[in-house]
Amino acid sequence: MKIRRSRIPSMAGIILVLAGIAGSRILWAQEGGPECPQGSAGLSGSLQIVGSSSMEKLARVLAEGFMEIYPDVSVNIQFTGTSAGMEAVAEGRADIGNVSRDLTEGERARGIVENRVGLDGIAVCVDSGNPVDSLTEEQLAGIYTGEITSWAWVGGEDIPIVTVGRETVSGTRSAFEGLLGIENRCTYANELDSTGAVMARVAATPGAIGYVSFDAVWGGTQGHTVKVLALDGVPPGAETVKSGDYPLCRPLSMVTKGELTSQNRLVTAWFDYVYGEEGRKAAEEAGVIKIPSKGNLHSEWQGEEDMR
Repeated sequence: MKIRRSRIPSMAGIILVLAGIAGSRILWAQEGGPECPQGSAGLSGSLQIVGSSSMEKLARVLAEGFMEIYPDVSVNIQFTGTSAGMEAVAEGRADIGNVSRDLTEGERARGIVENRVGLDGIAVCVDSGNPVDSLTEEQLAGIYTGEITSWAWVGGEDIPIVTVGRETVSGTRSAFEGLLGIENRCTYANELDSTGAVMARVAATPGAIGYVSFDAVWGGTQGHTVKVLALDGVPPGAETVKSGDYPLCRPLSMVTKGELTSQNRLVTAWFDYVYGEEGRKAAEEAGVIKIPSKGNLHSEWQGEEDMR
């Protein structure tokens, strides 16, 4: 998918509402955008970004803002999944990979470097007619491993549970199963290739349950109505993720082959923008819970415990 630079009259983005939590809003590039930084006039070329569909909104809003500053640059984005993005970067077919999980040791050994840009929660959703409001982590794990097959077993109606999830290359699936400790043990009624497809299937299927990025539920762009469940009595939201009370959260990264200091001028300019003030604002408005500031990556991200 190619993101082309466009000039759009002033337009407020979609209001994102989450049960008492302040919403977010995407602000697309507008006429008379930010001033071009020093040296921007000479920057041109094409930036290839491949990876997670969960990071679609973040990638799009960053690309629009970046191309407003650098009008001679095109940003080409493909939403093919985390693993595909990782492979494209490792093989030199992409400059940047959008990744919605932690890297494996094998991936790090191939020279892939994790540049964290934010934090995302994974929401557990059911069809809007389901009376269940909350599950425990143990119950959720039991549902996806096939040990719990009826909603009556967890306080709901006596109808079969339809487990919906992502395909095996999905970073969201990897993070979800890893956080619950059920890797390679899940039984799925449906394995779908995008966040939007999961939302649509859950919304249209009585008894269905699925997991998606926070942004997919409250981003307002999917057009599907679902009910979001609390886990262990903790409602999902930015504050409960930051506090560590909500159990399902994962890092969002833009990976490169090698350290940022070894990248070409175009990739360097991209990360300067992402970690700069404009990029941080754009990312926060796109629903990213936290994004590190330029030059403070190590102080703001203190390992896995900081992501929880």
